[in-house]
Amino acid sequence: MTTPQASLHATDRILAPPITGLSTLGFDPTRFQTEPPVCYRASWQLPGPDFHRQATTSFTDTKIDYPELIATPPALLDALQVPLGVTVVTKVDAVHRARVDEVVADVGNLLASTSLADSAVLTASAVTGEGLDDIRMALERLRTDHEPPARPPTLAIDRVFSVKGRGVVVTGTLRGGPLTAATPLRLMPGHREVRIREIQVHGSPVDRVDAGGRTALNLGGVEVADLERGMVLTADPEVLATDRLLVAFRGAATDRMRGRVHVNTAATDGVVGRTGRDALVLDDGRAAGIVRLTEPVALRPGDRLVLRRGLSAAPLGGTVLDIEPPRGISRRRQTGDRVSALAAAAPDARLDLHGSLDGRLALDVAALAAAAAVDAVGDATPLARVRTAVAQALRRVVTIRRDDALDVAARVVDDVIAAGGLIRDGDVLRRPGTAAAAPDPELTAAMDRLEAALATTSPPPLSDAAHAARCPAEGIRALEKAIRIVVLEPDLAYAMSTYKELAARALAMASTQPLTPAAFRDATGSSRKYVMAILEDLDRRAILRRTPDGHVPGPRAPTAAAR
Repeated sequence: MTTPQASLHATDRILAPPITGLSTLGFDPTRFQTEPPVCYRASWQLPGPDFHRQATTSFTDTKIDYPELIATPPALLDALQVPLGVTVVTKVDAVHRARVDEVVADVGNLLASTSLADSAVLTASAVTGEGLDDIRMALERLRTDHEPPARPPTLAIDRVFSVKGRGVVVTGTLRGGPLTAATPLRLMPGHREVRIREIQVHGSPVDRVDAGGRTALNLGGVEVADLERGMVLTADPEVLATDRLLVAFRGAATDRMRGRVHVNTAATDGVVGRTGRDALVLDDGRAAGIVRLTEPVALRPGDRLVLRRGLSAAPLGGTVLDIEPPRGISRRRQTGDRVSALAAAAPDARLDLHGSLDGRLALDVAALAAAAAVDAVGDATPLARVRTAVAQALRRVVTIRRDDALDVAARVVDDVIAAGGLIRDGDVLRRPGTAAAAPDPELTAAMDRLEAALATTSPPPLSDAAHAARCPAEGIRALEKAIRIVVLEPDLAYAMSTYKELAARALAMASTQPLTPAAFRDATGSSRKYVMAILEDLDRRAILRRTPDGHVPGPRAPTAAAR
């Protein structure tokens, strides 16, 4: 049997190279002896290191009630929702046709209750060649019927070893692509960068792998002790390590159901949570809930998993919907409708589920934030106060860090202003239709006093001048925004009229000969501290250009006529 999501290898090697995918399945459904009793042997290998041992058995009888052990592998395929496959009954030359028909019927009955119920059951013999063409045609149809999703390369590690003279080698099934030696890979869990030295497919070196499949990688930047089965090498940004999943289940899932969770090649203990807001029922009837793992595993939304509870219970399959489900107050948004939209891959469904992701807001949250911005504004309200009010409103409805909430709130307020919902006057906001607040007479007088104090070639420190003028920081910002003063350094500012006179003098002197700080100092009667600040500012603005001999006119210097 081989499928796009489960590869099958017949022990008599009559199959073409398998189509690989989510898991690797080995199955030799029949081993016929020349005479009865007939011995069946099923050898299945699915995710998890202990599957092969637990699912291998043999039995004899001409009328067989398949034991539950033998029924487990098809149930696992069903749990993984494998929809396409080909089943092959091999070595049919060893028994009579009636016995072959009987086995084909038995295999069909075995698969009848699974997702492979409609798959073909073929017969073949490597000795006589019977059925081989049919198998090849069936495999080609599978390739045609299944189009692997486009995604960056990801390899789930199943074996790790060291080769003398080569170093660390890992093997696994590659999903996505293309993969080359230049592809940067992350080792997950752990988020460690590794590099590829060599790629091999079926024992032969290759430069590139496009369509996935069994792959071996010779790695650099990592040791054997750093790797183990279940880890993932990936270039996919959606692959993350997590120990908490939102899952849509295939089968009956109950609260506190425990078992061994298998995903890709990783296996760890897990427990299902289906109580309160986690007791979800999707629109298609599937149950959904939270799966908590004892150890983090690397996966992405859309990956499939299996929860095994021993041989006495059917395995429970599931599809990962979210690898970082809502936490905190955002869990209030975890409803059946929103999770159903996520399961249906509706646009922005995950954003709607969380309310806020990566600085973006769900539509209802964005509307609430915009309303909070308008409600926070009276006749004249400081901008910082409005942003704080919006951030607080956000943190009441979604889980978001304080700093992130302030950043988002700033963008929300800007959007409201751009849409005409609020009017900004400097650092003050008002509603449309309201008059701008009259300037504070005391503040206006203080600003005038400060501007006058800075109208000199050697102004006092800005902090001292502001203190003497009784001008608050709000007044300093207003003067700077109105271009009445220019701040060159944190504690050095000039009245704009004085600065323009000094800048014009510097440019005039530089136009005749390279201007040195000493010459400018003598011309202004100030000190080096002041002239250096002015010259550096003119250099930054390209009005002047510094040379070894001094400052000369720069590319943005006005012409003599313009001056």
